[in-house]
Amino acid sequence: MGIVVVEVCDNNVLSALELEDLEELYPEIAVLRADCMNLCGLCKLRPYALVNNKRVFGKTTEECVEHIKAAIEEELAIFHEG
Repeated sequence: MGIVVVEVCDNNVLSALELEDLEELYPEIAVLRADCMNLCGLCKLRPYALVNNKRVFGKTTEECVEHIKAAIEEELAIFHEG
């Protein structure tokens, strides 16, 4: 498993994307899909994911993916500094 975990709810619009492609871009991550992450209010409002248990969201799926990439890079920077 990766040092950065990206979790996506199957009920969120973001789940329609091939987020596993991020694993090729960032070999240190793992993308996990969940049936439900118990964040239904957020799930209905906008695309979101959890990056190491931190909520990342955007107004569109494209914006959300960009925020996910930024969050991954922040988490990796912390890991590589330590």
